[in-house]
Amino acid sequence: MAARTTGSLPVANVQALAETCNRSNDKIPERYVRKEVRSEELIAGHGSTSAIPVIDLNKLLDPQSLEECVKLASACENWGFFQLINHGVPDEVIANLMNDIAEFFEQPLEAKKAYSQLPNSLEGYGQSFVVSDNQKLDWCDRFFLLVRPVESRDLRFWPTTPASFRHSVDVYSSEVAKLSCRLLEFMAKGVGAEPTSLLGICEASLLHMFQGQPQGLRMNYYPPCRQANKVLGMSPHTDAAGLTLLLQVNDMPGLQIRRDGKWFTVDAVEGAFIVNVGDVLEIVSNGKYRSVEHRAVVHPDRERITAAVFHRPCQDAVVGPLPELLKDGNRKAKYRSVGYMEFMRRYYSAKLDGRNHLESTKN
Repeated sequence: MAARTTGSLPVANVQALAETCNRSNDKIPERYVRKEVRSEELIAGHGSTSAIPVIDLNKLLDPQSLEECVKLASACENWGFFQLINHGVPDEVIANLMNDIAEFFEQPLEAKKAYSQLPNSLEGYGQSFVVSDNQKLDWCDRFFLLVRPVESRDLRFWPTTPASFRHSVDVYSSEVAKLSCRLLEFMAKGVGAEPTSLLGICEASLLHMFQGQPQGLRMNYYPPCRQANKVLGMSPHTDAAGLTLLLQVNDMPGLQIRRDGKWFTVDAVEGAFIVNVGDVLEIVSNGKYRSVEHRAVVHPDRERITAAVFHRPCQDAVVGPLPELLKDGNRKAKYRSVGYMEFMRRYYSAKLDGRNHLESTKN
């Protein structure tokens, strides 16, 4: 995986920095100050006509309910985001993961440092996308694990405290993998492709792009910041994955999506996953589905914790528009095909920078 061949420059632990700044009202280091946060237009999500669509998996699975399939395709085309309810992942599985992630971040810094990233790797506890000594930094600490296929796991980075952490992640990743298969089947139909074109993510065949269910888990800890209007929890970016499922570990909102040049806050529906199209799905759909720019903001008094699961192609895959979508002579490939490992190397070697990486793959 590219995550094990690309590193990130070491920076200060943000959780510890926040404790110092918030306690003494010290000035935020200049590398974290983002002037654009206060100047850009922001729209509240609650009650807004621009609230992202909510998709009901039970309706999707009902053969008589074609309307929900159309709604899903529209969400992927026009929004690139949707919230998924009645998803079938047991409440207990989600609660166990949430509790263990929260407990991990509550540990003393030295305990967490036992799982620090190694040089030339993004796996473990630390940062990502820090490629220079002068770029702006995010107000966030991250903990990234490669979780599937099972044989790809490096247990050096899997905490033994809390004692249930490894089991919770294993069960959760399995449930979310099954869920992503169901979603990809309907998303393939929505783009006009055979379900198996994307459902390779569920099968162990070299003929399929997503063979072996590659899956990464990134846990994000956003400390509170008394001067929250000066920092960003995560810079504007798109996800390089195929499909991302986000879980809000606590009830603190902070995700914002750029739409029509404006930012608006996503109000998470209780018990829902926030799902978004990644760069790979925009490319294989030849641009029909959208990988949308998003960012995270922080709260002045409360921490925010999230867990994102990224579903990715196998490392030998070639990322390009599906041939079956180009059969019509009038349809041209909007994106160049590239090996997935090379695609990811370019993504990781560039700091988070909106849609620029995705745009660079266009013909």
